[in-house]
Amino acid sequence: MDEGLIKIRHARSKKDFPFLKLEEDEYVEFSFKRAKICLVMMMAGFIAALAVILIGFLVVLFNGANLDEMGRNFLCIILMTLTAVTVIATILALRIFRGNRIIITNKHVVQFTMISPVVNSMNMIDLPSIEDASFRQSGLLQKLLHYGTFRLATVGDETTYTFPYSDITPGELRAVSKLITDAKKKQKSSEEK
Repeated sequence: MDEGLIKIRHARSKKDFPFLKLEEDEYVEFSFKRAKICLVMMMAGFIAALAVILIGFLVVLFNGANLDEMGRNFLCIILMTLTAVTVIATILALRIFRGNRIIITNKHVVQFTMISPVVNSMNMIDLPSIEDASFRQSGLLQKLLHYGTFRLATVGDETTYTFPYSDITPGELRAVSKLITDAKKKQKSSEEK
């Protein structure tokens, strides 16, 4: 690749991904996030929870004849607390959704995994040390909604890095495999010199 183009792609990658520590001639090739279906399921859960809470409010307001003032107030406080917990849980789920990604540069694969706001990890793998890249869909739902598990297996210690709920296309998988093959060829030719 042309040296000028490498510098432009490097500068663009540094701008778009300031949290990455890129080498001088390194640039981002791919950035994968979780599938959009995860976001849709989170929002559906949020709307369903709010609908149940709203029904609870309506029952307390219109069918609360059996309750005295203090009982109605107590149930309203419980329902408001449930609303606040639902909103906070949804905000945390969105934060976790955005915190999970895999970035493939021309030299490395960087995986960011967030399980909770306080439990997260970052794994970095050199491209030549990857033996296999694959994408697996299990079940009809994953096939219909176009998501599955992206997997990278390394040479040697046979560590497998998985990225579930990914929506990588077959073309992107082929491009990643070609990138890995090219990195191995480049490393092999530099070792022979």
